[in-house]
Amino acid sequence: MEYLWKADLENGTYKNPLLFADYSDPDVIRVGDTYYMTASSFNYVPGLPILTSKDLVNWKLVNYALDKINYAKYDIPQHSKGVWAPAIRYHDERFYIYYGMPDEGIFMVSAKDPLGKWDEPVLVLEGKGLIDSCPFWDDDGKAYVIHGYAKSRIGFKSYLGIFPMSADGKKAIGEDHFLYNGVETQPTIEGPKVYKRNGYYYILAPAGGVKTGWQTALRSKNIYGPYEEKIIMKQGETIINGPHQGGLTDTVNGDEWFIHFQDRGLYGRIIHMQPVVWENDWPVIGVNAQDGCGEPCLEYKKPNTGVSESPSSLEASDDFESSDLNLMWQWLGNPKESFYSLTERAGFLRLYALNPSGKAEPILWESANVLTQKLVCPYFKATTCLHISGLSENGQAGMVMMGGHYAYIAVRIIDGCKTLVYSEAYDAKDGMKEKTTVIRKLKDDTDKIYFTFTMEKGSEKPLFKMYYSLDSEEEINVPTDFVPSDHTWVGAKIGLFANACLDGDDRADVTGYADFENIHVSSIE
Repeated sequence: MEYLWKADLENGTYKNPLLFADYSDPDVIRVGDTYYMTASSFNYVPGLPILTSKDLVNWKLVNYALDKINYAKYDIPQHSKGVWAPAIRYHDERFYIYYGMPDEGIFMVSAKDPLGKWDEPVLVLEGKGLIDSCPFWDDDGKAYVIHGYAKSRIGFKSYLGIFPMSADGKKAIGEDHFLYNGVETQPTIEGPKVYKRNGYYYILAPAGGVKTGWQTALRSKNIYGPYEEKIIMKQGETIINGPHQGGLTDTVNGDEWFIHFQDRGLYGRIIHMQPVVWENDWPVIGVNAQDGCGEPCLEYKKPNTGVSESPSSLEASDDFESSDLNLMWQWLGNPKESFYSLTERAGFLRLYALNPSGKAEPILWESANVLTQKLVCPYFKATTCLHISGLSENGQAGMVMMGGHYAYIAVRIIDGCKTLVYSEAYDAKDGMKEKTTVIRKLKDDTDKIYFTFTMEKGSEKPLFKMYYSLDSEEEINVPTDFVPSDHTWVGAKIGLFANACLDGDDRADVTGYADFENIHVSSIE
């Protein structure tokens, strides 16, 4: 098996990151001998990924808890909005995920079987600026949600809030109010996760900002406080910046571990794991602890979970042999059945060239019908084989490196001619207008073309390159100085697309289709 990224060193130890992939704001629980992880999904659909592991090191993506975002505006990509910072819990033999949507409120989804279909989302508390929600069911049967606030929506940050909710977890039953003020000592505190141990209520939360912050623990004998505070992990002398938001879990023998993310720019927020010990009723996360504050580790002995798993790697290649989309894929916004077919031509992904944005000059940034996948290793080669005979006038199909800046190569039908184009967009400069350059015109009988992206190690930053090839030609480089980038809280992604590239007031619904035969991703050392 080809491992794109392997954290298991197969000698009783593991290396960080566990997952070199953008699973922002992770949370994790153990139920029996299985660990379940979820993460933010923002505007990408399906949302709320479910990953499982038996040994905390080797993870598999197995499901999503959210089929779509049930607001019509998400039919157009709403970048930096959507599903933020979930918390997953198991209560009364049922799985729950709570998440904030900063413009709508705090929601909950639940399921008896986390690998099956989850129930429809329930709006627990409506309101702007309510984010990073974590439920807690106390021993006396009372239930609460502790959460953060988004300054961009509500005008302030660095506070944590609390409100009581019904025992079934479906509705707030009291007013939201401030629980903790971190303005002076824990600025930008957010992402709270709530636990109870030895009579104390604990809130583990990052503070100080995503790129340079630290992990804080709050504790109190009363869930409403007042809370003592202590910094329990920071970057120290390591190269692991942040280290940011995550969740605490344990093993069957009582050992505890903390899974969190590290912001890696264009790669997004990748997943790390640290050992946890307790001193004087405070958790200490990481290694090389001084005064009860640890540092993140790069390598450590594997957790003793009582279960051994074979090394695994997240998938990125796809031959489109299934009648369902592989779990690696997420749409840029809410999808429709009209976007694609995996059965119209067996063994191919057919994408229909549509303009779901309805705009006269559609751009990919505003098109829900872009199919994306996370980067899962630092350096790679990704190649897709694209069949183009189904495209019609103003239709185009290709491969994109999506992000705050994005670039793509595509075949576009211009005046009846199959035309190879290169296009890029820079949000900071042009308000996401695409600048398109014609590379060459293809022969009328050209049926398929290969597109390749590579990310290679550079002296200061990764080097991104683009290529195309035809059956009768060698691979040809497309000259570009494009550098992939993240956008707000989402890393760059590889994408496949077909869309209608229209002029003026032409709103033609369909401009043909394109068939993707496969995509193959391999790691570059």
